[in-house]
Amino acid sequence: MKFLIKNVLLVFVSILFFSSCKNNGSEKMQIKLMTLDPGHFHAALVQKNQYDQVSSDVFIYAPVGEDVEDHMNRIINYNSRSENPTNWNLDVYKGADYFEKMIKDKPGNVVVISGNNMKKADYILGSINSGLNVLADKPMCINKEGFDLLLKAFELAKQKNVLLYDIMTERSEITTILQKELIEIPELFGDLAKGSLEDPVVVKSSVHHFFKYVSGNPLKRPAWFFDSSQQGDGIVDVTTHLVDLVQWELFPEQILDYKNDIKIVESKHWPTILTKQEFSAVTKMDKYPEFLNKFVNEGNLNVYSNGEINYQLKGVNAKVIVEWKYQAPEGGGDTHYSIIRGTKSNIIIKQGKEQNYKPELYIEKINEISEDDFEQIVSSAIKNLQNKYPGISVEKEKDIWHIFIPDNYRVGHEAHFAQVMERYLEYLENGKLPEWEVPNIIAKYYTTIQALEKAM
Repeated sequence: MKFLIKNVLLVFVSILFFSSCKNNGSEKMQIKLMTLDPGHFHAALVQKNQYDQVSSDVFIYAPVGEDVEDHMNRIINYNSRSENPTNWNLDVYKGADYFEKMIKDKPGNVVVISGNNMKKADYILGSINSGLNVLADKPMCINKEGFDLLLKAFELAKQKNVLLYDIMTERSEITTILQKELIEIPELFGDLAKGSLEDPVVVKSSVHHFFKYVSGNPLKRPAWFFDSSQQGDGIVDVTTHLVDLVQWELFPEQILDYKNDIKIVESKHWPTILTKQEFSAVTKMDKYPEFLNKFVNEGNLNVYSNGEINYQLKGVNAKVIVEWKYQAPEGGGDTHYSIIRGTKSNIIIKQGKEQNYKPELYIEKINEISEDDFEQIVSSAIKNLQNKYPGISVEKEKDIWHIFIPDNYRVGHEAHFAQVMERYLEYLENGKLPEWEVPNIIAKYYTTIQALEKAM
């Protein structure tokens, strides 16, 4: 009888042990989101899709005002849409002590931060200090003081074993992905060109618009978005994406040293001028708030949203440019241009009128190799890439090669937020970011902040 009881106990303990091991190895980490002071529509785009490992219950902490109401309406629209509706349950706290309340309650384990950038570095540091993971929209910081807080936040995140990550959607754009793939083929691209200040190795530029549609509806922007002391100067805002792509494409998975690998050569910034009518159309406000008066000249608003940085990264000359206009031309939208120059070819992304405002990818031969030999090199490169990206093809158009990309890869900017979220969820599951991510995030913001100080 004792022998039987002993064996039953052993079997029971074994079942518990192996069941525990199975759960630890196969069950995904349960994520509960807390959205902090959502003032930018990117906060909602993170929730445009549902995720298996993310709870449907989302906790929102914000001050009373239109920002949080607009955010909630966007989520409600996702829940009520006819095609692929989401199922988010919103638990909302609105009050002056919203940040302290979130830190005290801590009903979730991941904080999503996308709003007024003036407060963002403080939000990040406070959340990390409380042992919370953070997914933050760009830019994480907009000035030197914010950069110093960001350095502290990353150090604290390491100590507390939590993950701080920013939303870099442009790494998910298919033309950029393929551009990165092509420059890694020596037979086609060669080495990086020598380059100079006047003729950089890489140029990336983008044009954005204040009036636009998001999820099918006209976007209403908060008034603080037009204040560079709150939203951030253009040279530290969207430019973050371009600096990130330069690092990600030219030095993939390499750890960058921000103190030694980056040299700002030249930088400048300038305003976009909006009329009062244009400002009202975007904000739904009939007059400028008092804090914007310092940017008003002869009734028009000067928005410091444009910036250009000429710099060297590990000795490679790069240029990034961001421009903002009021509204896109008919049939158009935000646009992107990128060229990376090699010793055998240039790999180019264009998104202008000729491309029907869709990003398209091109290969331009620049050395003395014969046309026939180069055609074979191009064909071989694309054939190899077809194993990873079925359906892509190439065709010569005059003196340039055009890469044709099937529509199933062209998911659009809003869908890129879900792709970033899925990457972040994977990192949370693994308990760590890739080794190179944190030093390169720091290098990225060092670049933009140093450029701003030089421009100022």
